[in-house]
Amino acid sequence: MSGTTRHLDALTGIRGIAAWLVVFYHTRMALAEIWHPDAISLLAHGYLAVDLFFMLSGFVIFYNYAERLAGGDGVEIRQFLWRRFARVWPLHAFILAVYLAFVGALFATGRDISHYPLADLPLNLILVHNWGFTDALAWNVPSWSISTEFAAYLAFPLMVIAVPWKRLDPPALFGLAAALMIALHLIFLLSGYSKIGQNIPHMGIWRCLFGFALGMVLCALWQRLRDASGVAPGASLVCAAVLVAGITLGLPDSLFVPAAFFAGLLALVTGKGVVIRFLSSRPALYLGEISYSTYLGHYLLWQLWKIAFVDETVQVGWLSFAGYLTLVFAASAALYHGVEKPAQRWLNTHAPRWTLRRAAVPAE
Repeated sequence: MSGTTRHLDALTGIRGIAAWLVVFYHTRMALAEIWHPDAISLLAHGYLAVDLFFMLSGFVIFYNYAERLAGGDGVEIRQFLWRRFARVWPLHAFILAVYLAFVGALFATGRDISHYPLADLPLNLILVHNWGFTDALAWNVPSWSISTEFAAYLAFPLMVIAVPWKRLDPPALFGLAAALMIALHLIFLLSGYSKIGQNIPHMGIWRCLFGFALGMVLCALWQRLRDASGVAPGASLVCAAVLVAGITLGLPDSLFVPAAFFAGLLALVTGKGVVIRFLSSRPALYLGEISYSTYLGHYLLWQLWKIAFVDETVQVGWLSFAGYLTLVFAASAALYHGVEKPAQRWLNTHAPRWTLRRAAVPAE
């Protein structure tokens, strides 16, 4: 396995871990009777894993598509957008359809369905439901980030074409990253928010666009520094120092978390050793491969699990929680192999005409 392949595999592995951090974040309040309060407090920061997703996505998309789109070829851009649509929309639409059946069952049994406004369905269906058009998260709550990522995909070709990436040396890229981090913090500060997870319906899109852009910068930086020595230890120290300073000083997480993630990922993609080997292992890779299904499916499964097996205290025991985690893993694998990948392949195989390059007309 080449060094480049192993480092990119490590990014897949860490994506799987991030998905499970979100699972634990959404279930943490039901663990109060079996977990220590400090552990629950730690899990309360699991929402930040979504910001890691954004940065990872920007890195991987830049690595795979920046060179192809840099020339501004309209066909390449249209093909890129279709491939990204084929990647994220089918599973999103499938889970939304299951939610419709779920809400129908709630309505038929006289339960509250106020968290599922029908007026929001069209916005959800076309992946614009978290572009500031609504004031609350509804339906499949985790899909808010898929909506904002779709916005980042639409903006990606412009970001590739507008920025002279090949002319930016490492100091310029570090400066660009710092500017993006400061700008993101100022947006939250001027909007009156100290936490990056506040007011997701209106602020989530900023988290995504800036995190995605930081991932692009990180990839460009890695392409220049991957063979340099001393980068990983230095980036690790910066990551640790930023985290310690941010936590001990009580800084807003919009100020220090993006910087910590940026430095940590730089250490990951330039480093060597046991962490890279672990994140590149087959189990970690598989968790990463099915992570999109884990992320989109776990919230609905938790709602169903609570209805079926959790009483009014909304607390679970070890056996019940283990059962839920097993269900999430099994469902993630089933969704990945049975819905996500087959639908993606079908859509890419049946791409519409507007994504295809016209054949040259022979001269007469």
